[in-house]
Amino acid sequence: MFNVKRRRVLAGVATSLALVLGTQGLGTAAQAETNLKVVPHSGLKILDPIWTTAYITRNHGYMIYDTLFAMDMDGNVHPQMVDSVERSADGLTVTITLRDGMTWHDGAPVTATDTVASIKRWGGKDAMGQKMMSFVDDLSAADDKTMVFKLNAPTGLVELALAKPSSNVPFMMPARIAATPGDEQIAEYIGSGPFMFNNEEWEPGVKVVYDKFDAYVPRDEPTNGFAGAKVAKVDRVTWTPNRDIQQAINALNAGEIDIIESTPPDLLPLVEEGGEAYTQSPNLSGLQYTFRFNVLHPPFDNPKIRQALLYAFNQEDFLEATIGDPNYFQVCKAMFICGLPFETDAHMDGLLESNFAKAKELLAEAGYDGTPVVLMHSTNVPVLTNLAPVAKDLMEAIGLNVDMQSMDWSTLVARRSKKDAPADGGWNAFLTAWDAGDLFNPLAMAFLNASCDKALFGWPCDEQIEKLRDDFARATSFDEQKAIVEALQARWVEYPTHIHLGQWNTPSTLRNNVTGYLSAGVPVFWNVEKN
Repeated sequence: MFNVKRRRVLAGVATSLALVLGTQGLGTAAQAETNLKVVPHSGLKILDPIWTTAYITRNHGYMIYDTLFAMDMDGNVHPQMVDSVERSADGLTVTITLRDGMTWHDGAPVTATDTVASIKRWGGKDAMGQKMMSFVDDLSAADDKTMVFKLNAPTGLVELALAKPSSNVPFMMPARIAATPGDEQIAEYIGSGPFMFNNEEWEPGVKVVYDKFDAYVPRDEPTNGFAGAKVAKVDRVTWTPNRDIQQAINALNAGEIDIIESTPPDLLPLVEEGGEAYTQSPNLSGLQYTFRFNVLHPPFDNPKIRQALLYAFNQEDFLEATIGDPNYFQVCKAMFICGLPFETDAHMDGLLESNFAKAKELLAEAGYDGTPVVLMHSTNVPVLTNLAPVAKDLMEAIGLNVDMQSMDWSTLVARRSKKDAPADGGWNAFLTAWDAGDLFNPLAMAFLNASCDKALFGWPCDEQIEKLRDDFARATSFDEQKAIVEALQARWVEYPTHIHLGQWNTPSTLRNNVTGYLSAGVPVFWNVEKN
């Protein structure tokens, strides 16, 4: 059973990422005439994993797309769609050659023109991608199999960023699809990964079907985290979300479904009593709850009003209301995850302790005038449902006027991209969760990106945060990076971009005849067998 309180503190970045990136299995081919039936954490309505950071869309991306590089269970970066990498003596030219045998699901060969276009689209949207592209003066295809990066300064970010394991993942797409502007959603869903999206059977938010891609050529290394062989060992994977998790567990025990992605701890006794299933965590380092501000509109355009919530909130209330069992959650003031190398409580004294007097003082100093806070409330993802009501209570306790508007998660995901005023269909705040693969350093943490219009929804804009993130990218030692992390936390107190609200985890449940499920930080379904 997962217990974050007993998790060991790791000594280095590579070792720590092992917790994020998963366990090992053998990538040997197997024949199967099977349909793996999965209950995902939510319905899938948005299919573009670059346009949105929503985890259900990221998980969909891992089904049908592939990546140029991938991380193994120790956090080491390996070629995935890549055959070789060469660097010039001055470190300013990086030449990447694609491996043989790769085709898109429509039968066309994968080319460097495709991968260049995919990198550029991802690099314009993702926080880590944007930082990597700031080092790139030119990126082009030299021939069908060769990409050339011309850099303005030496950096190790190219392979590391292209192996980014979570949202936004740099998935590769055909050039005609990757030519879609980053602020528009793609209209074709063609990848080169081990499964194909079955467009005819897709029912948005209700059902998704993936079929094995017989022409996929896996690498010949063992499966290891996201790296190595991606072998589809079932012919079909079907996702059918279920709002009633108890009903889903009953279906699992009856053999009607095979995997439930996320099971609330209070319902685990139903799994144990059934005797037909077992539990396994898909994410050993856990996740972090997060409150996100929209800084474009009052009242959160005022940093002092955002600071007030740093004092008004406490992590315990959110964790107790959502997870409940302390074996599955941990109070943690460190922005960059407790148990990982950049864990630090620097500059966190007095914060997140529901100091209502201090919070009210800050509201008064800011001249808060009763402007409503439109708080979006997700209702159909169990691990998120209780977050907004807790936030509403704590915000109202210090005098904020809260308009909590309820909707399903897919609707929230679509609405959070709107910059309209809250009264015109926009928003002021919402709550979500990020997993450790998105939080292990300041470049990966998307909500810390404060690059104004290029930042993620919420659009924080702060030169000091961006300079510190750039310094982190150029730092050459762990000690330098750790000092920058502490400086970032100090600046974040002055200019909050979001609020982290504690770590947690919930296990997956699997039928006893299902094996090979990887604890990779993301639920992936290559390597999985159903006997």
